[in-house]
Amino acid sequence: MLWGRLDLGDVDTMSFDDTEASKLTLQDLDLLVCEGGEIGRTAVWRGEVSGCLYQNHIHRLRRKTDEIDPLFVMYWLQAAFLQLGLFEGIGNRTTIPNLSSARLKSLPVPVPEIHEQGAVVFILSKLQTAVGLETARLRALRDLKAGTMARLFLLGLQNEDAVETEIGPIPRSWSVVTLGRLCSEPLGTIQTGPFGSQLHSSDYVESGVPIVNPTHIANGRIVRTLIPRVAELDATRLLRHRLQVGDILFSRRGDVGRHAYVSELEAGWLVGTGCLLVRPAPETVDPKFLSYALDHNAVQAYLKTHAAGTIMPNINTRILSSVPIPVPPPPDQAPIADTLIRLDARIEGAEHRLALLRDVYAVCLRSLTTGALRARPFGPEEAPRV
Repeated sequence: MLWGRLDLGDVDTMSFDDTEASKLTLQDLDLLVCEGGEIGRTAVWRGEVSGCLYQNHIHRLRRKTDEIDPLFVMYWLQAAFLQLGLFEGIGNRTTIPNLSSARLKSLPVPVPEIHEQGAVVFILSKLQTAVGLETARLRALRDLKAGTMARLFLLGLQNEDAVETEIGPIPRSWSVVTLGRLCSEPLGTIQTGPFGSQLHSSDYVESGVPIVNPTHIANGRIVRTLIPRVAELDATRLLRHRLQVGDILFSRRGDVGRHAYVSELEAGWLVGTGCLLVRPAPETVDPKFLSYALDHNAVQAYLKTHAAGTIMPNINTRILSSVPIPVPPPPDQAPIADTLIRLDARIEGAEHRLALLRDVYAVCLRSLTTGALRARPFGPEEAPRV
């Protein structure tokens, strides 16, 4: 059971006698509330499975009057538990927190007029549906990218025959090259960020040159929020650690496969202490393609297998230099990268829309269930208004 919905993909079965079945069989619009774990987690039963009963770790609430909309109560409990903190400490403190029926019965619930309850439910359910649809759209786009990438790295742009290599099958015209060769000096490099003795948190200033730390590396991009900065004088002192377009940054510890491509927006910024910088040499490989090649399953597996440390995996320049990379002929590299870039743009758009929808839902959940924002009742041919 999840907040506001039920996952009925795997429902257990067992035998009940007639007395138990009569007592425990669910009816449409029964309110189901979790007793243990994340107490208060609530959903409404809509007859999804005929003759379904509930088990003893769930409280079943059934309205006594038609002046109560169970869906409104469900949304109120979600707001009260997750946002308002009204029922903090309401559970019994045992190994796993649990909510007794007596304490559940004592929880106060605001009860607006039934038509206003219906208007609130209408608005929140529409927003919840929109969140669900956008979530599914985002999942489909991510699956599309994964499938497209798998096909391109197996068959190339020309649907070639695949050949076996040390990192598995790749298109016949491709080759496997170590990252160290692709980043050969003097114009390429694989290097660590500045040592702790070279850059201290006390050097951070309000306005200056941004520094990229491992916390700013996510989903192949640099997260440009909450970025620390140093004065231009310190940035000049650390000149060899300034970023260029096409550089790729890795986190040295933790999720060692995590990396980010440096775009025009981050050119001139500084590499943070906990990062490794990868700069491919000109004419060896398209940097954008390389960023995607580093997401190849075999490459990621190599990094995780060869990372040092047991409690906290970490990588260094030696390990990165040895990483095998599948490399297509130069004319194919940019088109492959462009295809994946377009898919990433669609994914980023879906992520942005989903974040906005979740924010709107959260604000409306809090405001509509507390009466801070009133939902006006509506007739049979019009939608509710706030």
